Amino acid sequence: MNFMNKLERKFSKYAVSNLTMYLVFGYVAGYVLGRFSPQMLNYLMLDPYQVLHGQVWRLVTWVLIPPSMQGTFFYVIMMLFYYQLGSNLERTWGAFRYNVYIFGGMLYTIIGVAITWVIMSAAYGNAGVMGMLVGTQVSTYYICMSIFLAFAACYPDMQILLYFIIPIKMKWMAYVYAALMLLDLVQSTWPRRIVMVMSLLNFVIFFLSTRDLRRYSPKEVHRRQAYRQAVRRPQNTGITKHKCAVCGRTELDDPSLEFRFCSKCAGNYEYCQEHLFTHQHMQ
Repeated sequence: MNFMNKLERKFSKYAVSNLTMYLVFGYVAGYVLGRFSPQMLNYLMLDPYQVLHGQVWRLVTWVLIPPSMQGTFFYVIMMLFYYQLGSNLERTWGAFRYNVYIFGGMLYTIIGVAITWVIMSAAYGNAGVMGMLVGTQVSTYYICMSIFLAFAACYPDMQILLYFIIPIKMKWMAYVYAALMLLDLVQSTWPRRIVMVMSLLNFVIFFLSTRDLRRYSPKEVHRRQAYRQAVRRPQNTGITKHKCAVCGRTELDDPSLEFRFCSKCAGNYEYCQEHLFTHQHMQ
């Protein structure tokens, strides 16, 4: 996180604001092209063999391939949904960190395809065919999925209407999608597995970097258990160790709450886990 802070201070002026809007515009262009001239998509796909033979534009144009080519109504709804998720993530993280997340996912996808192509070419020796095979499997589907998963990790208790009818929290949708992706990973071939894992590597890095893995050590687990036992005992002092600067909740309100100080706020302001990323910084 310190390294990311240094990068943000140095390169934040180069960040692309409202990046999700440009992604959606690219998806719309790719969708229209796929409807009226499907064969043109073959010249946009990420094919390492063709890239090595001069078609370097494929390193960029593959992001125009939409994550889905289903009905127009369904496509419009999905694009509006991803636009809202991405815009909220950008407001939460800032334009620079959101840019790093999205472009990082694209870069990892390219690396994953390159690794797959090298392995398959060495194994079968048919570079052109294997390059096209890998290229047809690559789209921005997992980039969109990484946006969804990151939003669910930041706002797990936010409730949305599934199919405009069924109220459901983001975390439960994320669990379902994660289970489906895990099933797809198990049933897929090795080339596709490599591409899938690399495409979602940005989310894995984000998830691990925003979690304190020390809390799973035996010593920390024992400390939390002892703490829960202590707070269950009747206490009438009314003195607390932690208090959220936004909602005012303390460890007495919910022993499972976690509190953190914000490094960007001027002063010792402490926030609960639900308001750590969503509060307004105090200057």
